Amino acid sequence: MQHYGFIINGNFVLTSKKYNVKNKSNHQVYATVSLAFENDIKNAISAAYNAYNVTKSLSAYKRKGILNKIANLISSEKEDLARLITLETGKPIKLSRIEVDRAVNTFQIASEEVDRVYGDTLTLDINPHSENRFGITKRFPIGPVLAITPFNFPINLAAHKIAPAIAVGNPIIFKPATACMLTGTKLTEIVNEACDIPGYINSINCSGAMIEKYLNDERIKKISFTGSCEVGWRIKSLAIKQKVTLELGGNAGVIVDKDANLEFAIPRLVTGAFAHAGQICISIQRIFVHKEIFETFLNQFVEETSKVKCGDPFDEEVIVGPMITEQDAKRVEEWVNEAVQGGAKIMIGGKRKGEFYKPTVLTSTTPEMKVNAMEVFAPVVTVEPVESFEEGIKKINDSRYGLQAGVFTNNLKNAIYAFENLEVGGVIINDYPTFRVDNMPYGGVKDSGIGREGLRYAIDEMTELRLAVFNKI
Repeated sequence: MQHYGFIINGNFVLTSKKYNVKNKSNHQVYATVSLAFENDIKNAISAAYNAYNVTKSLSAYKRKGILNKIANLISSEKEDLARLITLETGKPIKLSRIEVDRAVNTFQIASEEVDRVYGDTLTLDINPHSENRFGITKRFPIGPVLAITPFNFPINLAAHKIAPAIAVGNPIIFKPATACMLTGTKLTEIVNEACDIPGYINSINCSGAMIEKYLNDERIKKISFTGSCEVGWRIKSLAIKQKVTLELGGNAGVIVDKDANLEFAIPRLVTGAFAHAGQICISIQRIFVHKEIFETFLNQFVEETSKVKCGDPFDEEVIVGPMITEQDAKRVEEWVNEAVQGGAKIMIGGKRKGEFYKPTVLTSTTPEMKVNAMEVFAPVVTVEPVESFEEGIKKINDSRYGLQAGVFTNNLKNAIYAFENLEVGGVIINDYPTFRVDNMPYGGVKDSGIGREGLRYAIDEMTELRLAVFNKI
């Protein structure tokens, strides 16, 4: 059985603390990884801080070269990385391959964005006291970035933090989720090989509680976190002087208008609700359907749900594998049972077996039920009728979350109304809210977070704007 360390200052670190990596398909121990001690965290921060003296001065040409090399290395190991994601997290293999492809694209886009870190020229001779003056602005790297990532996209969500940091010359301290530390280690190896600058990337395998002690270390200039709302806002409260981006959870809503193309919408919504067992921040959780087509929609949606294949994540046809832990599956079971006790009806699913929870469709729910009000993060969706398109907007907005929402309509006026009135970070017209490509701005409002990812937008948040004023004397 192979034992893996983590990387600090370009070197592998092995410790006496070990974590067993289990195959989600058979629960057998596949490998072990080293866990960090507090001194390792301190060393990682120091390594990143010292590396900044080198990385902040790297030419655009060199930064582009590093990013392209990372993309090529990931591409060359696509199948091994995809299988590792599936082994550690239970993500269906076909979805793991898509994630690796997206990670390649994320690093490629970052390399292109290196050319587009622009500044401005300012006219400053706007009054008699400022004659002969003009100004220019330029973006500069801010320093070490702490990247904290979740289990559900262990490579591409890490790429969305690592790639923009490298693009501008910021060193990285990378903490992957406990459930996918081996995948995180493999990605760090690739980045470290491509960078060839000790300390440009440093990885630490530790708990959230351990890293919390160092969130206000002034050598860390930026924290980028993807994960739960509770943890994210706690990080924000502890990181007093750092810039912080939080990409948190949601209970993504969808409006299906009376003129929507159901032949297209229903298969997309089923995929968006249940892929990866619903363990996606923008997985569909609430669907609001115009009353005129509600019965038709519900019947067809349930029928399409019955076709979803669940089971072994290494099965090429499966899109619903196990949940990340049995405890999470039990939580979902409790929430659904609680909803049923409150009057909700199970149209399909509602059954748990170990870590697996069947794709579940509920109706006759109320807004205060946990399956609506909280982030279920599971293969559960509620479907309810609305009297009008405007009521659907209000129903989606009646939430503590605001990440992305989907709208299916052929009415241009309604599409514009949705864009202007939905309280979310992204409105997806005529597709599911689970849609994301890696150059678009991505992030939410309300409890769903602050700041935006997507390469150009993340670069803005990982740089500082500096002004120079010239007096032409």
